[in-house]
Amino acid sequence: MEEPEPASATHTVMTATVYRPSPSSTSTREDCWSEGATVTLIDAWGERYLELNRGNLKQKHWQEVADAVNSRHGSVSRPRRTDVQCKNRLDTLKKKYKLEKARASESDGSFQSKWPFFDRLHNLLGPSKKASPPPLAVVHPYHQIPQAVPLVIRPVKEKRPLPCSAGGGVPEDSNLVNGDSGSSESGDIGVEDGVKELAKAIARFGEIYERVEMQKQRQMMELEKQRMEFSKAVEYQRMQTFMEVQLKLPKMKKAKRQGASGT
Repeated sequence: MEEPEPASATHTVMTATVYRPSPSSTSTREDCWSEGATVTLIDAWGERYLELNRGNLKQKHWQEVADAVNSRHGSVSRPRRTDVQCKNRLDTLKKKYKLEKARASESDGSFQSKWPFFDRLHNLLGPSKKASPPPLAVVHPYHQIPQAVPLVIRPVKEKRPLPCSAGGGVPEDSNLVNGDSGSSESGDIGVEDGVKELAKAIARFGEIYERVEMQKQRQMMELEKQRMEFSKAVEYQRMQTFMEVQLKLPKMKKAKRQGASGT
């Protein structure tokens, strides 16, 4: 019986070709920024930049900037911007702004940048304008702390009777004149009364302060007087003791000698 022929040792190798699209076939790039997205980026960054007093933004601020850009320019076909991409894009814009500004300064004003983002960045990165001082707050008289003011005494004006008309009556506009003058005079009187009361209060305070100071001086003088009297008494007692000792000392010596001779 014939033996079957062995299978062929050759194997068929199948290769699979993987299709890779060329970079040019992609519709968009991740680092491609449109003009509108760039404007939104500058505005969002500039708002936080000014809030921080032209300081550096932190990671949370950059995330807010990225959210602002994605909320206005995000779409399904375009990937969302990250905080790192926004920061890198702004660094690129800053470098471009510095180049454009250097060209403008070297040309002595003959060169004007046509770059669409120059003006926006110049308003933020250019020389800061001096802020105008805030308006002074109006302080009402009753809110202001009274200070020592000189008392001004105005001479009292002598009121003269108004000239009467031929009929002996009062002129028709006399009420109006009296009303205006009365209101102004009442205002002046109120101010003068306030100044007088303030002057009286200051005078009373000065009198009290003077009495307290005089009382303190009297107490100090009294204490000094007592101290001197005590010193004198101690000195007198010391001298008296010393004199008594000096008087008793010869007697003691004499008694001692007599005792020695008797023995």
